[in-house]
Amino acid sequence: MAQSRLRRRKSRNSRMKRGLKIFVFIGLFSFLIAGAAVTYFAFQLANATSSAQQELERGEKSDRRTEAVNPTKDNISILFLGVDDRDGSLVGRTDAMLLATFNRSDSSIKILSIPRDSLVTIPGRANRDKINHAHAFGGLDLTVDTVEELLDIPIDYYLKLNFNAFIEIVDAFGGVEIDVPFTFSEQDSFGNHGAVTLNEGTHVLNGEEALAYTRMRKNDPRGDIGRGERQQDVIQALIKKAATFSSISNYDDVFNSIGNHMTTNLSFGNMIALHNYANSIESMENLNFEGNDTRLNGIYYYELDEVSRQTISRVLRIHLGLEATTTEMTETTDTTETP
Repeated sequence: MAQSRLRRRKSRNSRMKRGLKIFVFIGLFSFLIAGAAVTYFAFQLANATSSAQQELERGEKSDRRTEAVNPTKDNISILFLGVDDRDGSLVGRTDAMLLATFNRSDSSIKILSIPRDSLVTIPGRANRDKINHAHAFGGLDLTVDTVEELLDIPIDYYLKLNFNAFIEIVDAFGGVEIDVPFTFSEQDSFGNHGAVTLNEGTHVLNGEEALAYTRMRKNDPRGDIGRGERQQDVIQALIKKAATFSSISNYDDVFNSIGNHMTTNLSFGNMIALHNYANSIESMENLNFEGNDTRLNGIYYYELDEVSRQTISRVLRIHLGLEATTTEMTETTDTTETP
């Protein structure tokens, strides 16, 4: 019986793939900065983040920074990673990538989802490849370098989770309320096809159901576009739950997931500093690349539209204060003109 349960647990871990995406990261992040029961959370979070601390090989700052940033006063970026983790080691390919930028002057947040199959240049590799392969080739540092080159911005911090946490966190929050746009069936976390059926209408989804909602693509007539919108539904639902959850008893489950399934170079103090963005959660801006499905040598890739890539790069650079807006450049020119 014990061996049977072990096999089922391993099967569950190995099959949590496409649907987990960015929701656990946003739900976790919003939970960290929601501000409720601060004393209790501070004690628990300090213990969890201490065990999860892992610095990048590059040191405390990006090579694209002249000095290390401070979240209490600087604009920053955080790369959230979900790893296709089959044995609890947090290695392998990244199955989910989310980049968040934070602007101190207006306390605004921008969120970019990076498709796992994006065809990109990976530093040190001869040929372009899927961006999610960077982690398998060179771990965290190569992943960070790849995203920095793709977007021409510094990545200041990272937070990496495996996929076990998604169902645990959704269930710890008591589920998420979602308006399901149409009825469909999807496999569960054990890989049983058609095991989860979601009916059209508004429902509170548990962890398994939320997983199915986020991972389904083939039954959506709009493919990745539709899946992306469903992912955003879950992001917003998790944020709402994290900010309004009245009972703190189940948060112990969330902290256990943090300690067991996460690594980060964010310190406890860094996370507390992000509390200043709590009022911006509801109005954060979601960004998405435009692109096209393509196949090279029979392998599927997502070819990013170059104009879209450049546009998003500039939006993020402006948000981080690395580049002036057109208006700011004009105003600067006007004030320096000779009469």
